[in-house]
Amino acid sequence: MTLTWQQLRDLKTQEFTEAATAWADVSTRADTGRTRISVGMIKALESQKGASATAAYERLKRVDRNFDFIHTECGLVRTTLNSLAHELSEEQVRLKRALDDAAAHGYTVHSDGSVQYPQGGENFLTKEPVPGGSVRGVDRPLHLQGAPTHPRGKAPFPTSANPHHAVAQEIATRIAGALTAAQDVDSRFTRALNGLKAPDGLDVTEATWADAAGDAAVVRREAADYLRDTIPESSSPADRSSWWKGLTEDQRAELMATYPDVIGNLDGIPADVRHQANQDNLQMLIGKLSEQSDEKSRTQLAGMRSIDHQLLYPKPGDPPMYLLGIGDQGGGRAIVAFGNPDTSRNVSAYVPGLGTALDAEFARNDLTRARDTAKGAQKFDPSSASIVWLGYDAPQLPADRILDNLDVMSKEHAEKGAPAYSRFMAGLAATNHNSDPHITAIGHSYGSLTVGQSALQSGGIPGVDDIVLVGSPGTGAQRADQLGVGKEHVYVGASDHDPVSMAPNKVESGAMLGSGAAGAVAGGLAGSVLGPLGMVGGAIVGGAGGAVHGLVMGDALTDESQIYFGTDPAHKNFGGNRFKVDDGPLPVMEGDGPMDAHSNYFNPDKDLDSASNIARIVSGHAEDISTEEPR
Repeated sequence: MTLTWQQLRDLKTQEFTEAATAWADVSTRADTGRTRISVGMIKALESQKGASATAAYERLKRVDRNFDFIHTECGLVRTTLNSLAHELSEEQVRLKRALDDAAAHGYTVHSDGSVQYPQGGENFLTKEPVPGGSVRGVDRPLHLQGAPTHPRGKAPFPTSANPHHAVAQEIATRIAGALTAAQDVDSRFTRALNGLKAPDGLDVTEATWADAAGDAAVVRREAADYLRDTIPESSSPADRSSWWKGLTEDQRAELMATYPDVIGNLDGIPADVRHQANQDNLQMLIGKLSEQSDEKSRTQLAGMRSIDHQLLYPKPGDPPMYLLGIGDQGGGRAIVAFGNPDTSRNVSAYVPGLGTALDAEFARNDLTRARDTAKGAQKFDPSSASIVWLGYDAPQLPADRILDNLDVMSKEHAEKGAPAYSRFMAGLAATNHNSDPHITAIGHSYGSLTVGQSALQSGGIPGVDDIVLVGSPGTGAQRADQLGVGKEHVYVGASDHDPVSMAPNKVESGAMLGSGAAGAVAGGLAGSVLGPLGMVGGAIVGGAGGAVHGLVMGDALTDESQIYFGTDPAHKNFGGNRFKVDDGPLPVMEGDGPMDAHSNYFNPDKDLDSASNIARIVSGHAEDISTEEPR
């Protein structure tokens, strides 16, 4: 069916917005039902035991997910209808302006959109008025609309030019353009609305969420002008916070329904809002990745499923969990808080390091470290929250192979991640409800380099009072007082059995590699007289001996305080406060591998000294830490 200009002129776009409001009401009711179930009913059953309690818990979780899906899909219908009304209104305004111009000139607009204009001008030869006529809209570039249909000064019949012709032509073209655009809008949104259908059945599965992710992608594409351009993605976290506060509840709900991935990962947005948006975003990502078979998708899917499970089944006594960020870009993104970072007076954000990516190991180990830190800090001050921040791509070099691969280590990942970490910390400061929150930046392993690079930026890390560095290969700084908080607020935990915190500097590592290679060759040749096994054994012994010799030689040429990325934070020359840690097992000879001591800093079961000291610093009680002499 072809749209006429009369239909577009008389269209009541408010009927679409009224329908959108009705769908918004259904979405809101579903969200309210979900909240009532999750906060009221499910929480009451978490501490209950027995088959009946377990069965009820599982059924309520299923209903919770169903309400979540209804909330999301109805929200998408709402946005689609609002976007349809918005775009049709724009074309309706274009049409009405053209009709008004036609009326002002005394032209007649016929039902087919053609414009009739009167006689005008004067025939050069006869001195009679040039007859009027009728014109239709033409498909011409916008910059030519309203221009004469012939080059200036080259009219084929200069004696019969009617000045109304060009004006009528421009108006007819505007009318035709508004109708064509409106027809396109109608077609696009008809397809979008027809696609917003739930699969059959009552179960909301990963496939259901995959379908919802596809629906959301379509709606986002169609609603780009209407909604996406209103989000201040390039603004500061403080400005975003002000923007969000200035929105109506309806505007917030629509943005969260359509762009949960954007709102959920936008620094400066309140934690509970990000959490709610990311719960929907997480389900869509799980649905999307479940339909892909590449290794990266499978790896990230395992991590997301684990995070989802922990959100669904929190352990009694654990601080409440907030999902502040989730994404599948790069090695994956995940920002998880234990305790509300907006209401807590003490907040820490821990950056993991080498080999960290969004996978099952991250969801198991790194989330546990943040959870243990929050629980430890809350013993000293209940108003404490702790966050694990995987908002960058850490080097994908296994930590237990760092000493074999020092030649490929660089600051690149840390330098790229530092601005993102700074923005996140600025967001924490912008949304915290306390007048003077106490914020701690924590870097572990290569993550301490990321924290260091963030601190070395102009102005330091926004809002941060204290910096904790554990298992650090260096920060890029030569002294603690370069990190922007004063050296008295820089705290360092370093086990003498941790190979990363003892990492050789670049001169030493180069000497190790060169001498190790030479030793391996020499040992292999010497052992070859005993046959193939003798050659292998000789190479191993020779390589190890050469590496040790290279380290000794390199160490003799360099400052003992220097490790791979600058001054050793645990060294006296750095000037930080070294707190007591348990040295843990010796690499290889004790424990389960070469890196046990590197992994224990946050674990109260394996290193109570370190975990307790970190908790005291995070809770604002750094004066009570136990210390040890710097190196």
